[in-house]
Amino acid sequence: MPSRLWDAPGPAGIGGRLRKGYRLAAGFARYEFRAPGKSVRVTQHLVGTHFRLSRFDRYLLSQLLALFGFFSLVLVAVYWVNRAVGLFDQLIGDGQSAVVFLEFSLLTLPNVIRLVLPISAFAACLYAINRLNQESELVVMQATGFSAFRLARPVLFFGLSVLAMQMVLTNVLVPLSQARLGERTSEISQNATARFLNEGRFMHPATGITLYISEISPLGELKKIFLSDERGEAERVVYTAETALLVRGEAGPVLVMIDGAAQRLAREGQRLAVTRFENFAMELAGLVDAGAARRQSLRELSTLDLLAAPPELLEATASNRAAFREEAHSRIASPLLALAAPLVGFAALMLGGYSRFGMLPQIALGVGLLIVLQTISTVASGRALASDMAWPLVYLAPLAGLAMAVGLLWLAQRPRRRPRQAGAEAPA
Repeated sequence: MPSRLWDAPGPAGIGGRLRKGYRLAAGFARYEFRAPGKSVRVTQHLVGTHFRLSRFDRYLLSQLLALFGFFSLVLVAVYWVNRAVGLFDQLIGDGQSAVVFLEFSLLTLPNVIRLVLPISAFAACLYAINRLNQESELVVMQATGFSAFRLARPVLFFGLSVLAMQMVLTNVLVPLSQARLGERTSEISQNATARFLNEGRFMHPATGITLYISEISPLGELKKIFLSDERGEAERVVYTAETALLVRGEAGPVLVMIDGAAQRLAREGQRLAVTRFENFAMELAGLVDAGAARRQSLRELSTLDLLAAPPELLEATASNRAAFREEAHSRIASPLLALAAPLVGFAALMLGGYSRFGMLPQIALGVGLLIVLQTISTVASGRALASDMAWPLVYLAPLAGLAMAVGLLWLAQRPRRRPRQAGAEAPA
C-alpha cells in the first residue's frame, strides 16, 4: 500500500491545495495538485534517492533540447545566408563554379555554429521556462517542494550538453575547417585561370595591366582578347588577338595568342609600331601577381600547438605568445560561457513569481546580464592580447556568469513576505 505523505496548501497565486502525496515503489513519489478548474498529477524520483533524471528532469531537458535545435537552426541560417551572399559574389565573380561555392560554404559552417550556440542555448532556456510558468507547470513543481537549485538540475545537464558540443567545435572541427579553408583560398588565389575566365569585363589582375575577353567558348578558348601593359617607362604595349589559350608552363601560366597584333607606343615622340603575328606566347608570371605566400592563421592551429607556442609557429604566423595563449584559453572559456548562459537565464526567470502575463522584467534582466557577460569577455580578451601573463582574464566572463546564476538562485529560493492586505485589523 502506498503511504500518504502530506496535505499542504497550494501556491497563493493559484489557490487550491496539494491534496495528496503518495510514496510509491522504487523511490518514486506521486503528487496530486488540485486547484479550481484544474488537476495536475506529478510522478517523480524522491530527491536524493537516485542520481538519475526524474520524469520532470527528462521532460524539461527534452523541451530545452528541442527549442535549442530550433533556435540554432534559425540563427545559423540567418548568419550563414548573410555570409554566403558576400562569398557568392566573391567566388562566382572570380569565375569559380557553384561546387567551389558550396565547398566554401560548408567549411564556414562550423565557425558559424560555434558563434550561435551560446545564444541559442540562452534563448531556448528563456522560452521554455517562460512557457512552463505560463502553463502553471513550474508552479506545480515548486509546490511539491522543489527548490530553485533542484529545478535548475535539468538546465545544468542541458548546459553541460551545450558545453560538450562547443568543446568539440572550438577544439576540433573549427581548426580543421579553417585550415582547409585557408588551403583552398590559397589555391584559388594562385590559380591565374580563375582570374581570366570572366567574359565581357575589363579586369585588372595587376597594376598597369588591363585585360578584356569578349567570349569564352565551351572548349576554353578565349575569343577576341585585349591586353594592355602600361608598366613600362619607355613604351606602352597593347596586344589584341582573335583567339587565345591559357596553358600551364614551367615558370607559371602562359597565354598563347593566335592571329593577332602587338602595338607599341613610345612615350617619347609618340611613335607607334605595329607587329602582326600568327601565334605569340606570353608568360604571365611576370605580368600577374600569383599571390603571396599564405600565412597561417591562429584559428587553424590545434589547441596543443597554441599552448606550446613553439618559435617556428610564432614566426610562421607572425604573432606573439600572448595571442597564442589568448586563442588557446578562449577555446576553453567559450564552452564554459555556453554553460553559464542558460543558467543565468534560468536563474533570472526564477526571481519572478507566477504571472499569467509572462515574465518580461525577468527576461529583460537575463538579456542584460548576458550582455554584461559578453562585454566582460570582450574586454578580458583585449587585456589578454596585451600581455602573455594576462590569459587568466579570459575565464573571468564564464566564472562571473556561474557566480551570477548561483546568486540569483539563492535569492529566488528565499522566502518572500506577503504584503499586508488593505484594511487588515491591527493587533490589539
